[in-house]
Amino acid sequence: MVSLTILSMLLALTPLFSILGYVLVKGIPALNFAFFTELPAPPGEAGGGMANGIVGTFTLIGLASLIGVPVGLMAGVFLSEYGRNRFGKFVSFLTDIMLGVPSIVVGIVVYALVVLWLGGFSAYAGGIALAFIMIPAVTRTTEEMLKLVPNHIREAGLALGIPKWRVIMLIILPTALRGIITGIMLAVARVSGETAPLLFTAFGNMYWNKSLNEPIASMPVLVFNYAISPYAEWQAQAWAGALTLILIVLVLNVSARLVTRKR
Repeated sequence: MVSLTILSMLLALTPLFSILGYVLVKGIPALNFAFFTELPAPPGEAGGGMANGIVGTFTLIGLASLIGVPVGLMAGVFLSEYGRNRFGKFVSFLTDIMLGVPSIVVGIVVYALVVLWLGGFSAYAGGIALAFIMIPAVTRTTEEMLKLVPNHIREAGLALGIPKWRVIMLIILPTALRGIITGIMLAVARVSGETAPLLFTAFGNMYWNKSLNEPIASMPVLVFNYAISPYAEWQAQAWAGALTLILIVLVLNVSARLVTRKR
């Protein structure tokens, strides 16, 4: 039985380490100072980098977090503390549906509702698309973390005559804060590598972004475009971009685990 479980573990880890190893072998040779500081080079020319894509990715993540984190937190608080009714069950049902919606569908919906309304691709549209993906993840994590807070803590605050909203803000949320932060980090890690919704919303460009109301470069889109190009230089940079994205996601996931371990 033990040997069977070890074999199963090895089979589960083999694809992961195969992907990591292949990306490392392909990506490390293309990583250099220029990759992080220069704009993409013209097709077929050596050199250049993904500096605009790196900045654009963090810009989009920031916009998505500004929308997704507060909305997800409030929705999670509602489901945990006030959601024991039909409307709460309906919101919970919608959250489960949104968790399973493919990201490309989110991109198409935001394209129809935001891009066409604004008259073009933009960082705002990309941030909104990523926020739609973040919201259900943050909502569900917040709800579950708040449910883990013992009821006697709530009852102690209410017994002192403290209004319920203050009990939530000053007692319950701080108690569950580390778990909530973990969920937020994991949600950010998820959206940092999304490509499909950005193709329909942020679109991308090859230059520095000067306005959030214009198309903005992002690493996932640059990796996608470079990977399918016929130019060896771009393909090499696609591997470097993929490695950088993996490192970003790895750092976020490790940070989330460290926060959880300190609880």
